[in-house]
Amino acid sequence: MKRYAISIAILVILGIVVLRGTIYTVDETQQVVITQFGRPVGEPIKTAGLYFKRPFIQKANYFERRILQWDGSPNQIPTKDKRYIWVDTTARWRITDSLKFLQSVGNETGAHARLDDIIDSSTRDSITSHLLIEVLRNTNRLLERAEEAEEVLGAEEALARIEVGREKLTREILKQAQELVPQYGIELIDVRIKRINYVEEVRKKVYQRMISERNRVAEQYRSEGQGKKAEIEGEMEKELKRITSEAYRKAQEIEGKADAEAIKIYAEAYSKDPEFYSFVRTLETYKETIDERSTLILSTDSDYFEYLKSLSEAK
Repeated sequence: MKRYAISIAILVILGIVVLRGTIYTVDETQQVVITQFGRPVGEPIKTAGLYFKRPFIQKANYFERRILQWDGSPNQIPTKDKRYIWVDTTARWRITDSLKFLQSVGNETGAHARLDDIIDSSTRDSITSHLLIEVLRNTNRLLERAEEAEEVLGAEEALARIEVGREKLTREILKQAQELVPQYGIELIDVRIKRINYVEEVRKKVYQRMISERNRVAEQYRSEGQGKKAEIEGEMEKELKRITSEAYRKAQEIEGKADAEAIKIYAEAYSKDPEFYSFVRTLETYKETIDERSTLILSTDSDYFEYLKSLSEAK
């Protein structure tokens, strides 16, 4: 009975081992190539599900269906104008033909080694055929206006006009590399320059040129600002004089009308009673010319004296 139980247990264990070697699963992120004694058997499996294989003699080789990342090592590369720079690139890729991938590179480590050679070579070819400024910048943003370009283009390559630019340069690298990777069952999706740095020998000179460029552009903007300021101040002064002149003209018109109205009133008053009008005007004259500290000497036949005398007698 004991031997029978042991036999049953051994058979169950062997069945489990055989079953585990027979059944395998594939999920949505995977693709599988079955090999028998190291040789591929059948077509790659890309559909998720439960599958069977021969135990012990067949092996399921799993590969990613998702987009994978490649990061290269920084390389020192000379540009067309003999400036040495450190270039660090990165890329995105995926396995499109798992069978060809298995036969050519074997696994992701082998694929990374091939991508190192291909992308680094394409990057070197593209950068060595372009000027440093083309690698660093994308646009002519500092040279948008023609008059600025005429004044600044003399500042060597620091403000040179960009014909290709960094973005188009990376597209060139991608295009060159994409022509070589399909033989490995790989699709190269994108290549980007992650970082560019100058070698230590030229870094200080480059920084000085960058500072000089920005200072030159800033000085140009300041000069334009001063000219605009003078123009605005001139317009303001001109407008101020115009407003002052207009106000003075209107004031003179109003004053003239007031004087005419006063003369009219005086004339009407004079026509009604000339003697009284003359007397009132005389009083107004005295009021304007004599104050509390003035001494007035009058003759006895003065009208003003007679008026004062009549006031005293009335009291």
